[in-house]
Amino acid sequence: MDPYGAEGGGIEVRFIQADSTRANFLVQNFDLATANSLRRVMLSEVPTMAIDVVEVIDNTSVLADEFICHRLGLIPLNSKNVDDVLYSRDCECEDYCEQCSVILTLNARCTGDEVMKVYARDLIVSEGRPNDEVGTPVITDPEGLGSVIVKLRKNQSVHMKCIAKKGIAKEHAKWAPSAAIGFEYDPSNKLRHLDYWYEEDPKKEWPVDSKNAGIDGVPQDGEPFDFDAVPHRFFFDIETVGGLEPDQIMQQGIKVLQQKLAAVIQELTGNDEANGVDGFGGGQSPQMNGATGYGGPDTGYTTPYGNASVWGGAGNATPYGATPYGGSGHRW
Repeated sequence: MDPYGAEGGGIEVRFIQADSTRANFLVQNFDLATANSLRRVMLSEVPTMAIDVVEVIDNTSVLADEFICHRLGLIPLNSKNVDDVLYSRDCECEDYCEQCSVILTLNARCTGDEVMKVYARDLIVSEGRPNDEVGTPVITDPEGLGSVIVKLRKNQSVHMKCIAKKGIAKEHAKWAPSAAIGFEYDPSNKLRHLDYWYEEDPKKEWPVDSKNAGIDGVPQDGEPFDFDAVPHRFFFDIETVGGLEPDQIMQQGIKVLQQKLAAVIQELTGNDEANGVDGFGGGQSPQMNGATGYGGPDTGYTTPYGNASVWGGAGNATPYGATPYGGSGHRW
């Protein structure tokens, strides 16, 4: 059976390897555009928690305030059930509150002669957060210490109030849920999308080293080439930073992609009612058009080629005669 031929049937998912930090799986009966869209959404649009605002109360270490704040922002935080947290732009508070943020406090002082290391475990989560998991620093090492934040000498101290907020990697890399997402659809180059330059023998000079090539099947000598074949099997390799498990990243990515498609459908159909997934009503920003979001009424403008209208309005006459485009009230 041609692994790139049309097999029919529904979408199939096959896990090759899976644990709490990494998942390698195969998706079949998919198309390239959708698979790549899912990959891009998982990379940059899955919401997570990260420290966004730091109030420096005291810092007598050798590191500058900005340097420590940057390190704090990159500490992975638990993002399970992050949907319970509101985006700051959607919250009615002026700065931050228990509905849209999680407050962590860092307060450490070195009193001994030895160098003291301050770890992620020293971040104390305040009470009053949306749930009992979100915002907790991710600690996976056997010692239970977490990431090193700063080192202190005798009589040095740091005291900071950290406000963690919900965001996506499009805004800043600290909200990225994954360290990397591998994506491969033709490990053996059966579709010949790549032309390798070689001197004598392409098999010796370009050995197939992908671990997925054995699963996909290496092409045999003399095997006929199907010029109509298209990729429909895609290998994903998701590595998490710890805030979300790999399967949660995939599920959230599918959810976000569904919401984006629902927003497109809503705009195309002109339906003002929220008909998206989970009540999602499209790409609305509370800060645009007087809190009406995108898609507010467009009054158009006056042109010398017709009445006061937008493109294709009632006044569709031009200096070159009437055009067949527009009609009454259509826009381009």
